[in-house]
Amino acid sequence: AYPPGSTFKVVTALDYFRTKGSLEGFSYLCEGSITREDHTIRCYGGTVHGQEDFYSAFANSCNSAFAEIGTMLGGSSLKKTAENLLFNKSLPLSSYKKSTFTLNGKSSVAEVMQTAIGQGNTLVSPMHMALITSAKPYLIDSVVSSDGETVKTTEPESYKRLMTTNEANILGKLMKGVVENGTASALNGRGYTVAGKTGSAEFDENGSSHSWFIGYSNVDDPDLAVAVIVEGGGTGSEAAVPIASQLFNAYYYN
Repeated sequence: AYPPGSTFKVVTALDYFRTKGSLEGFSYLCEGSITREDHTIRCYGGTVHGQEDFYSAFANSCNSAFAEIGTMLGGSSLKKTAENLLFNKSLPLSSYKKSTFTLNGKSSVAEVMQTAIGQGNTLVSPMHMALITSAKPYLIDSVVSSDGETVKTTEPESYKRLMTTNEANILGKLMKGVVENGTASALNGRGYTVAGKTGSAEFDENGSSHSWFIGYSNVDDPDLAVAVIVEGGGTGSEAAVPIASQLFNAYYYN
C-alpha cells in the first residue's frame, strides 16, 4: 500500500461533485501555493497555474486548488466518499491490502489539505486504484490450450455500484482532459484515446516521490485499465506515463 499522491484527486473530485451537484462555476486563482492556518501546500515545482476552472485544475493537477477544495469539503465528507469507494474496507479481490483513510470531522485543516491531494496518512494499493478506474477488473481474460482451443473465458461479475453512470462520465471527462491538456499529454494524439490521472506521492522527508498513473484506453468503449506505480520514480509523467504508454502500445500495435 502506498500514498496515492494526485491520483487521489479522482476521489476528491467525486466528493466535490456529490456535494455541489456540478463542477461548473468553480473558479480558483493559483499562485503556486496556498496557506491555511500556518500550513502551506505548494504546487509541484512551485508552478503558478493562474486562473483555473475545475477541469483545468484537475488537468494541471493543481495542489493549491485541490487543497482549497479539501478544506471546502471537510474531513467527514471526504471520508464518506472514500469509504464509498472501499477505503477502510476489504476489496472484492483476495490477497490485496486494505486501503486506509484516516480523516474525520475532527481532523485539522492541515490534515484535510494534505489528504485532499493524496498525501497525509492515506494508503492505497495499485489494484484498488485500478478498481476505482475501471469498476472490477479481472486478471485473466481467457485460458487457451496449446493447440489454440479456448478452455475457459472469464466473464465480468457485479460486486456493487460504487458510483452512478453520470458520476463515472464526469470523472472520465476530467481524466480525458489530463491527457488532452494536462500532465499526461504524452499519451495524446495516438491511434487510440486515453483518459487518466498522474500522481507524485511523496514518501519521505526529503521529498522523494513514487510515480503514479491510472487510466484506461479507448475512452468511449474502454479496452484496458491500468494502474502503474514506480517506486521512487518521481513524477507520474516522468516514469509511470511512459510505462502506461508501452502497455497501451503493446495491446494496439503488437
